[in-house]
Amino acid sequence: MKKNSLGFRLLRLVTFWVTGNLTAIFAIWHAAVGWKILVGILCGILFLFFQFAHVHTIAGEKKLASLAHGCDLLRTSTVWFCLELLTAGALFRGVKLFWVILLIDLGVFSLLCWFTVFQGLLHIALHSTQVKLPWHVALFFLWWVPLLNLFLVGHVYRTAKRELQLECAKAECNVMRKESEICKTRYPILLVHGIFFRDWQFFNYWGRIPVELIRNGATIFYGKQQSAQSISVSAKELAAQIQSVIAETGAEKVNVIAHSKGGLDCRCAMQEYGAAKYVASLTTINTPHHGCAFVDDLLQKVPAGVARWIAAKYNRLFTKLGDQNPDFLAGVRELTAENCQKFHTEHPPISGVYYQAVMSRMHSAFSAPFPLWLGYFLNRRKAGENDGLVPVVSAKLEWAPFLMVPETKRRGVSHGDMIDLNRENIPDFDVREWYSQLVQKLKQNGF
Repeated sequence: MKKNSLGFRLLRLVTFWVTGNLTAIFAIWHAAVGWKILVGILCGILFLFFQFAHVHTIAGEKKLASLAHGCDLLRTSTVWFCLELLTAGALFRGVKLFWVILLIDLGVFSLLCWFTVFQGLLHIALHSTQVKLPWHVALFFLWWVPLLNLFLVGHVYRTAKRELQLECAKAECNVMRKESEICKTRYPILLVHGIFFRDWQFFNYWGRIPVELIRNGATIFYGKQQSAQSISVSAKELAAQIQSVIAETGAEKVNVIAHSKGGLDCRCAMQEYGAAKYVASLTTINTPHHGCAFVDDLLQKVPAGVARWIAAKYNRLFTKLGDQNPDFLAGVRELTAENCQKFHTEHPPISGVYYQAVMSRMHSAFSAPFPLWLGYFLNRRKAGENDGLVPVVSAKLEWAPFLMVPETKRRGVSHGDMIDLNRENIPDFDVREWYSQLVQKLKQNGF
């Protein structure tokens, strides 16, 4: 990232300060009207230049450059406000001016300063993924409340600044290791989604992860199975997609990374639909190999009529969204402990395929939004530690390496966090870098 020099920042601050105090300056400065007009025009041009010109270059990332500009404007307006307090005190005590001039000067400063703050907030709103919508809504309705508005703006600035620092570090890291192509595996990567989602182009199930992998050399494809179906139906669709990838790329095999139920679908595809010979490795992410305890509870407690009503609504909606014949209940019922245990017994490891299982855990119900906090409670009562949907013990394969993601200090890592569902930067866990390292290890192992 190419940062603004100290001289540039000082010039911007001086320009803002002078422009905001032109009324008082012209009252004190006994010069010809022509000179005052010229100075006023020059200050106006410079003021607009510093408002709209992006002077950052961040590894080709225009979005980050705009975010950096927004943070700069908020920081500059804060220093400008403090400087204006000193200026107002000096004018009030040391310079004899009509009170009307002082009021006009203060009014001009207030308008220009708030315009600068608005510009900074607008850039952050348009280009930040970490400042969530509720904070923008709160600012929109409460900007006029003293002290509270300062708190809200401060939170937005700090959040955007942390995001900027992280993204700049990642961009620079990717530039430095671009030639290494640490994620350029021997075989292409097939990312397989879990239940209740599809591989949409406008909303990627895997969040920011695929872009990060591609930047580091990976070749990415998607499972494209329906959002909710029985394991067998989804497996058949996956087997066809794997063969399609093989035909398109000319590769001998693929490396499969499957999340949640997608891991079960892949195991079935390999054993029952002949996909095993095309799979070099299978990495399951938070997959319920031994079932979800809370699914049993829900199926027992929710009235059958209500379940059928929900299923009908879901199936109708996802048919419109692209599924051919979604089956909500078929997908859910196969995630019970009994059905998953039976499936696990009937689908042993296949020779020639490298397996590994990955899991995370939440630290509390406050670690994730609904429905994961509810799933956390229901699972914890019966099966102990979990990610909000899948118990930790259920994600293990007794015949494969088991990896727990790095522990975080407070919140833990939820089922959704493992696919970057909320596009959230989690302290102590960089999900994009974690996947880059995961794929790098596949490359190092010859896959």
